[in-house]
Amino acid sequence: MVTPPRRWLAAVVASPLLFAPVLFAPVLFVPVLFTPACTKAPPPAPANDVPERPLLPPPAPTTQTVLQKTFNLKGSATFPFEIPAHSVQPHLHGIFESFVGQAHGSSDDTANISFLILNEEQHSDFAGNHPGDALFSVEASHNQAVNFDLPPAMNQSMKYYLVFQNPAGNRGSLVVEANFRVDF
Repeated sequence: MVTPPRRWLAAVVASPLLFAPVLFAPVLFVPVLFTPACTKAPPPAPANDVPERPLLPPPAPTTQTVLQKTFNLKGSATFPFEIPAHSVQPHLHGIFESFVGQAHGSSDDTANISFLILNEEQHSDFAGNHPGDALFSVEASHNQAVNFDLPPAMNQSMKYYLVFQNPAGNRGSLVVEANFRVDF
């Protein structure tokens, strides 16, 4: 009577096909054992003390005309403009052209002028005949395009000056046509 169980054991050990399902059986049942029986709702989000505000779009870029004028230039001419507070990236752009005698007349090297962009401190030095630095300068030009990033205006507005100079002084009268805008 001992013989039948031994034959069964010998048959299982000798036959790899019969033994293979026994080896892989635990792997097949692993996902079933770890699958949750029910799903729980996620825990509620912590309450914020700050009320939610809708996101506002960034302010639209603003363009301001700084100078749009044709004027006579014997010595120098100064045109102030202001950048409002909290202007992060003010950008000045424009063009000037100078002519001998009348607008749209002769515009060659005889019509050359100097052009400066000054802040308040630089302008007071300039007005007091104390030459100093300029934020931007062009010397000896009769036709010039200008593209210049001004420093940001943080908590207060900033005042700047466009200065045109006739190096010939009172010896020759020039006419300047200038168009400048600032984006902020």
